[in-house]
Amino acid sequence: MIRTLAIEGYRSLRDLTVELAPLTVVTGANGSGKSSLYRALRLLAEAARNGAVAALAREGGLKSTLWAGPGRSGPVALRLGFAGDDIGYAIDLGLPAPSSSEFSSDPEIKREALWTGPLLRPSTLLVDRAGPLISVRNGRGRPEPALEAVSPFDSMLSEYADAHLIMARERIRRWRFYDHLRTDADAPARRSIIGTRTPVLAHDGADLAAALQTIIEIGVAATLHEAVDAAFPGSHLSISREDSGLLTFALHQPGLRRPLNAPELSDGTLRYLLWVAALLTPRPPELLVLNEPETSLHPDLLAPLTSLITTAATRSQVIVVTHARELTALADDAQVIELVKEEGETRVAGLGRFEGPPWQWPKR
Repeated sequence: MIRTLAIEGYRSLRDLTVELAPLTVVTGANGSGKSSLYRALRLLAEAARNGAVAALAREGGLKSTLWAGPGRSGPVALRLGFAGDDIGYAIDLGLPAPSSSEFSSDPEIKREALWTGPLLRPSTLLVDRAGPLISVRNGRGRPEPALEAVSPFDSMLSEYADAHLIMARERIRRWRFYDHLRTDADAPARRSIIGTRTPVLAHDGADLAAALQTIIEIGVAATLHEAVDAAFPGSHLSISREDSGLLTFALHQPGLRRPLNAPELSDGTLRYLLWVAALLTPRPPELLVLNEPETSLHPDLLAPLTSLITTAATRSQVIVVTHARELTALADDAQVIELVKEEGETRVAGLGRFEGPPWQWPKR
């Protein structure tokens, strides 16, 4: 489980270190930095797929995502990291040396570190990367230079075959994110699809019918039916195969002579069913991050959604980024992080600058 998340120099997150729990709710006013925290988590996940540099480019490049407020000193840096009871990881991205390359605006990875335990120390360091050079702790506990170097735009997580790095990479790659699932008239979830076993709902919800049927066959079918009934009393789902071989689903509601097919469902109803499929997955991830799951849901659906999220938190670590006050009371033991912005900088409400969990960045 991730115990600590650290972000430095990313948008309004000048220097933010937060403590995470099995169930963490991040809330705050519009513009307080919630979306930046969510994006920072996604950037961390992209590092394991060697996509952090490309992801920053899609955001307008490093210069457009850096902290732009007062008080910046030292080298230009965007730092991201996390730590748990067993491992920690940090990446430090900076500006490249001037060149004539068409990619001269791409950021470079200046430092990376992987360590054991919650805090980076020389004695806990497993793999260290400075520029293109990597050193690995050998069997005697001493750093040993690796034979090959890595390119400045490649993460050591994806490009170097060390057992510790492979373990960390696969763990991070199993993190799962859901962000603004589409429910418009042309949403993929409204279409019939070729049906195969689908233990994990796609990021766009295109395989919703197959994901629901998979839960019914190999997951917690009773919980799925209870979740539908809790949101729409007396209703139930049916999934069927059309003559063409495609899977489709329908919602049977009391008082209606025929069920409503996916194209007929309201945006809120479809979105709730998407959350049912995502949160009751038969293959729970180590970390599940939800961005504004309350979008387009009627207030009456927030209580059933809360129940789904708390159920998911018994099998995965869950982080919920939300505007909805109802979701800040998900459970008695949920960690609620309220973000506020002071003079352009995102802070945790009620905490001073030096009152967060301990954290140490690798030095350049």
